[in-house]
Amino acid sequence: MNGAESLVHTLIAGGIDTVFANPGTSEMHFVAALDRIPGIHCVLCLDEGVVAGAADAYWRITGKPAATLLHCGPGLANALANLHNARRGRAGIVNIVGDQATYHRPLDAPLTADTEGWARPVSGFLRTATQASLVGADAAEAIAAAKAGMIATLILPADTAWDEGGVVGTPRPPVGRAAVDRGVIDRVATVLRSGEPAILLLGGTTLREGPLAVAGGIAASWGARLRAEMSNARIERGAGRVEIERVPYFIDAALLALAVAKHIILVEAVPPVGFFAYPGKPGRLWPEDCTLHVLARTDQDGPEALDALAQRLAAERATPTARTRPDPAQGPVTPQGFAQSLAALMPERSIIIDESVSFGRGLFPITAQGPAHDWLSLTGGAIGDGIPMAVGAAVAAPDRQVIALQADGSAMYTIAGLWTAARSGLNIVFVVLANRKYAILLHELAGVGANPGRTALDMLDLGRPDLDFVKIAEGMGVPAQAASSLDQFNSLLHASINQPGPSLIELRIG
Repeated sequence: MNGAESLVHTLIAGGIDTVFANPGTSEMHFVAALDRIPGIHCVLCLDEGVVAGAADAYWRITGKPAATLLHCGPGLANALANLHNARRGRAGIVNIVGDQATYHRPLDAPLTADTEGWARPVSGFLRTATQASLVGADAAEAIAAAKAGMIATLILPADTAWDEGGVVGTPRPPVGRAAVDRGVIDRVATVLRSGEPAILLLGGTTLREGPLAVAGGIAASWGARLRAEMSNARIERGAGRVEIERVPYFIDAALLALAVAKHIILVEAVPPVGFFAYPGKPGRLWPEDCTLHVLARTDQDGPEALDALAQRLAAERATPTARTRPDPAQGPVTPQGFAQSLAALMPERSIIIDESVSFGRGLFPITAQGPAHDWLSLTGGAIGDGIPMAVGAAVAAPDRQVIALQADGSAMYTIAGLWTAARSGLNIVFVVLANRKYAILLHELAGVGANPGRTALDMLDLGRPDLDFVKIAEGMGVPAQAASSLDQFNSLLHASINQPGPSLIELRIG
């Protein structure tokens, strides 16, 4: 067996059953091994940014890593923005990067790059294979690291793939997440019993249905408030689930939301800070007289910590407030009306992918009135993740409806994901919110006190010519139509979710 074959066998032994791939010459022996050895579902993507974003969402939905297949340093470089998002969302990915043969690298051929150097900032585990006999063992370590919730990058020089002598690696059993010390539980219980204003700030796995109910019960029993990290990977929300607001994106709103707190209790969350610096405004979002407490670090078991805290405080699980699903809104397109229609029409157990950026800032509260669903957000701020995440979520959960809320400007970063959705017949409705501008940057321009002229405004305008997403989608095999009113949108969304495969709605809002 060659090194590539040992890699495939090790991936299968480690439970890796999906590879999102954009291969090149250096990876041909790995491609051939995937062909010869059954057991891995290979999903071809036409852009490495799609590969990375899809693998990220696959982890968010399944809780297990997929593998990627990237071509040399430049292919990795194309994936880096969405690998950054994946790292910020604490995703586990086995990131396989082909590279020049070990003896060819000194010749400095055109694709030779500092592949390790580019991989290092996004990787929790990084290894370059040195010989075929070690590829399986290297892969086994990468799988273990990915299952622990990190990006594990394995760089595979071509000769380590084609040389004989491969040995199947033995993946280690998954290591459970670290428990929280009982002394920490007692200290946080004392804080809540004090009666001083407190916020439970939740992130990671604590934003699932069960832990949210536990946290909601603690908050209701002891007068605390609940907040979710603004940039979080997945919230289970909607009917039958405890409602939670995110820390707002806009800094003034965020400062106001946290101003009441004397204590902020972090549960798999990081201290809240502004997305950017602004002249004359603080970077830290908590008040000067507020104390931060860590109930569970991001690498610890937050749900278990919440259970222990609830037991210590004799707090019952919260009973979610009954919510009535609204009727679809009608008339002109507004963020509030769009959110109402989405809540009215989304199917039970939908997966909502949110890269709606400026138009979508007001969608979150109203959509909580919809049926039970998952909400996946942009975690690292690098735009172009929405379409790829929709692909990965649909591959991970083929029995569920995925609805991708996609701003038009960021859609163009990874638009090739539409082709993968069409080729794989994925159940995704892409809703492109076409305002034909980088609207969020118009707000940011005002936020730094600039007085823009024509040059600045032209750099934030997406017109001349207008992007035609109906034609773009149809050119990639995705049926598409445009809507300029909520009545039209309601009809198109209803039809789209009642037919298999992908579709696209260009919602013209400007």
